[in-house]
Amino acid sequence: MRSQSNRSTRGQGIAASLLVAHAAPTPTPAAILGYPRGYNDLVPSPSATIKTGNDAHSEASTQAHAQAQAMIEARNLTKVYRAGRIEVAAVRNVNFQIPRGQFVAIVGPSGSGKSSLFYLLGGMTSATSGSVFIDGVDFGSLADAQRTHLRKQRIGFVFQRFNLLQSLSALGNIEVAHQIGGSRQPLDRAYLDSLSSLLSIQGRLAHRPAELSGGEQQRVAIARALITRPAILLADEPTGNLDTKNSDAVLAMLRRSNQELGQTILMITHNLEAAAVADRILQMRDGQIVSDSAAAPAADSATPQH
Repeated sequence: MRSQSNRSTRGQGIAASLLVAHAAPTPTPAAILGYPRGYNDLVPSPSATIKTGNDAHSEASTQAHAQAQAMIEARNLTKVYRAGRIEVAAVRNVNFQIPRGQFVAIVGPSGSGKSSLFYLLGGMTSATSGSVFIDGVDFGSLADAQRTHLRKQRIGFVFQRFNLLQSLSALGNIEVAHQIGGSRQPLDRAYLDSLSSLLSIQGRLAHRPAELSGGEQQRVAIARALITRPAILLADEPTGNLDTKNSDAVLAMLRRSNQELGQTILMITHNLEAAAVADRILQMRDGQIVSDSAAAPAADSATPQH
């Protein structure tokens, strides 16, 4: 009986670890772009607004003003994963605001909760408690169709493993993001040319991912994320699979897109050197924000090499 109990306890521990480590589903073409399964069946709804009611208390007015100023806000945000009777709090009562146009890096070691926070902020998983506000709109208050519409209209995603569709060219990957984004307008070729120049991929668009270097694949992934002109770019370990040279190039491109295109960027990383390109650094440990500080001004970076 004791042996069975020990095996059961070990099994619960392993299940809890796997539950946290693999919280996100295997990416489909829609999930790669940050949209949930079944997105083709979802009819876009008008962008939701916060209902403030008739209460005119000054505290409520102050909060509403803060929400209007913040492009991203986490309020008492908590995420608990459960496996049987085992509970693991990956994110614990996190609070912060990110103003429009700011570049923020969230830094922490493996297991600190930063990737779980990424999925919460992108609306790809639900909070156990607390709220995420995107440009003043409470993600948790929206129906699935509204949340999908808001995500398609406002958020671009960049992932550590690139998540490019291998059967498509670089250009095809960018075009499918535009199609899934729901725009009724044709792809803006002038804007695509501008992005290609910004990211130094002009001559690589006809190539498939397997024919591109890691740095080129990540720059194509950034172009895919930016083609819908999102107000927010969420990047999860964008340099995690790159060497130093290509990491520097990708970080320089993120900085330029923030400065020249005006995106609000939130980058998840374990690397303090990578985080130094941001305006602000939030450090996470054990599911909590333990430090919030301004980063040193980023130096101008050279055009990336292929």
